[in-house]
Amino acid sequence: MAVSSPPILSPLLLSTRTNLGSSSPSSLPFVNICSGPTNRLSSVVVVVVSSSKSGNGLASEEKKVLLERYGYDADEFLSQASPKSKRKKELPRTERRQVDSPEDPKPPRTTHKLLQVIGGKARRKKLLSPKGMDVRPMMEVVKGAAFDILQAAGGCPASLRPGRWLDLYSGTGSVGIEALSRGCSEVHFVEMDPWVVSDVLRPNLKWTEFLDVSVIHTVRVEKFLERAEKFVGIGPFDYISVTPPYTQVDYEVLMKQISESSLIGADTFIVVEYPSRTVMLDSCGCLVKITDRRFGRTLLAIYGPTLEEKKKASNSVRVNLL
Repeated sequence: MAVSSPPILSPLLLSTRTNLGSSSPSSLPFVNICSGPTNRLSSVVVVVVSSSKSGNGLASEEKKVLLERYGYDADEFLSQASPKSKRKKELPRTERRQVDSPEDPKPPRTTHKLLQVIGGKARRKKLLSPKGMDVRPMMEVVKGAAFDILQAAGGCPASLRPGRWLDLYSGTGSVGIEALSRGCSEVHFVEMDPWVVSDVLRPNLKWTEFLDVSVIHTVRVEKFLERAEKFVGIGPFDYISVTPPYTQVDYEVLMKQISESSLIGADTFIVVEYPSRTVMLDSCGCLVKITDRRFGRTLLAIYGPTLEEKKKASNSVRVNLL
C-alpha cells in the first residue's frame, strides 16, 4: 500500500487585501489545486502580504514569522518597495504635488500688435491685442465699412460729427479709439476683464493719446445697461457699438435691453456685429435698420433714425443756430 507523501507548502505572495480573521499561521486557508492522486501536490498555503496599515492584513511581525518559516529573508523582502512608491517618496514635496496633479498651470497671457487705427489723427498707429481667442477684435474691413456708413449718414464723409460714443464689449478698444481718431468727442468703454483693461485697453489709449477723453467701465455689459444712469448719467449717446463674443450672448435679449434703456435717443446710431444664422430685427426702439451687410461669416447691422427724424433733427439744429 502506497503511502501518500506529505503536502508541499509554498507561499504565494499576493498584493491583495483580505481579512484572515486570525493572526495564527495555522488558521491560514488551504486551497486545493490538484484533483489527482495523493502522491502529487495536493494543496498550497496562501500567504497574503498586504502593505495596508489597517486591520485588513497581517501585522509586520506576523509577516516576518511566516516568511522566515518558509525560507525567505524577511528583512530583505519587507524593505523592498515598489519603484513607483519609492520614487514618489524620494521626490520633494513640491515635485510630488506636480506628479499628483495632472493639470498644468495656465500660461501667462501675452499681447501682440496686429491691429491699427485706420483713419483720422491717430491713423496707422499700432494697437495691442491679446494673443489667442480671449478677445476677438472687429476686422479692419468691417470697421472701415461701419465708419464710412456712419460718416456718410452724418453728412460729413471725411469724419464723424462730434458726439459721445459708447463702446460695449470694448476689448482692445479698437472701435472706440477709431471713433476718437475720426472726430468723436468722448468714448465710454465697457469691458469686464480686468487684465484686458490694465494690459491692453489702457495702454492703447495712452499710446494714441486719447486717455483724457475716455471713460473705462470695468463691469459686465448687462450690469452696465441695468444701471446706465448711475454710470453715465441721464441722456442718450450719439453712437453705440455692440461687438460681443458671439457664443456668449443672446442677441435678442441684448438688443431688447438696449432698446429699452435710456442710452438711445431719436438721433442715435447703433453698430452691431453679429454672426451668421442670427436674426436681427428691423428696428431697435425708435431706430430702424438702415443697412445690413455680410463680410464672410461676419455680419454688420447699423440702426439709426428714420428720414423724418433726421429732418426734424436737422431743422432743430438750424433753429438753434439762428
